[in-house]
Amino acid sequence: MTGITILIGLLMDRLLGEPRRWHPLVGFGNIANWLENKYNSADSRSGKLAGFICWAILVLLSAAVIFALLQVLPAVFVFITNVLVIYFVVGLKSLAEHGRNVVSPLLSGDILEARRRIAMMVSRDTNNLSEQQVAAATCESVLENGSDAVLAALFWFLVLGSPGTLLFRFTNTLDAMWGYKNNRYRQFGWAAARADDILNWLPARLAALSYALVGNFSKSIKCSCEQGSKTDSPNAGYVMAAGAGALGITIGGAAYYHGEIQQRSLFGVGSAAESNDVARAISLVEHSAILWVVVVLLSGIPW
Repeated sequence: MTGITILIGLLMDRLLGEPRRWHPLVGFGNIANWLENKYNSADSRSGKLAGFICWAILVLLSAAVIFALLQVLPAVFVFITNVLVIYFVVGLKSLAEHGRNVVSPLLSGDILEARRRIAMMVSRDTNNLSEQQVAAATCESVLENGSDAVLAALFWFLVLGSPGTLLFRFTNTLDAMWGYKNNRYRQFGWAAARADDILNWLPARLAALSYALVGNFSKSIKCSCEQGSKTDSPNAGYVMAAGAGALGITIGGAAYYHGEIQQRSLFGVGSAAESNDVARAISLVEHSAILWVVVVLLSGIPW
C-alpha cells in the first residue's frame, strides 16, 4: 500500500502540479515568518532558545497532530490523507518547472530575465551571473532540491509515514528560511539547521547513490567520495558531487552571498555546466524518483 500511496501522490503532482492558491507549505511559511518576526532575538542564549521553541511548535506539533489524526480516521481517509501529504509535500513537478523557467530565457538570450528567475531558486547574489554561471546555479539547485524536496521527503514517508514526511519537510523549509549564518539568523536558526542536518544525513547519501544508479555510476561514486565532504554542510556536498559526476559536468566554485564572495569547491568532473545540462539534471532527479517507486513496489513493503 505504501508504494501505491507514493505512486498516486506523485501522479497527482505530475498531472496537477502545485496548487496555485492555499498551498500548505506557503501557509506554513507565513506562520513561520510571523513567529520569527515576533520572537527572534539578537541575544545569543535567548535567540537559540526562541528558535528551538519555534521549531518545536511548528514541526513537532504539526507531526503530532497528523499522527493523532491518522489514529482515529477510517482506513480510507487515512489513505487519502497520506496521498494528499505526498502530493502537497513532494514538489517534483514544481522543481522541474522552476529549472525550465530559468533555461527558457537563457536560450533566448535574455540573461536579465534568467538572473531574475534563478534568484527565486538560490540564495546567492545573481545580478552579475554569466550565462554559464546561471546554468550551473540552476543545476546545483535542481540536484540539491531533488534530494531535499523529493527523495528525502519520500524516505521519511517510508520510515515514519505522513508524520515523518512533515517532520522532515517542515524542518527543511525552516532551514531554508532561518538557516543563514548572518547576524539575524545565526542564533535563532540554529535549531532548525541542526535538525535538518540530522534528518537529512542518511537521505542525502541515498539520494547520492540514486543519482549514481541512474547516471554515470563510476564517475558519480568517485566524485561523491572525493568531493562530498568539501562543504560546510554535512550533506549537500555529497548530493551535488554525485549528481554532477552522474551528469559528467562541473558545478560549484566561487559565488557571492550578501555582497561577499565565498570560495566554494568545485563538484563533478568534465566541462562546466551549460544550459542544456539543466534538462539533464531534471531528468536525473525524475529517474531517481521513479527508481524509488519501483523499488518500493517490487519490495512489497506492507506498511
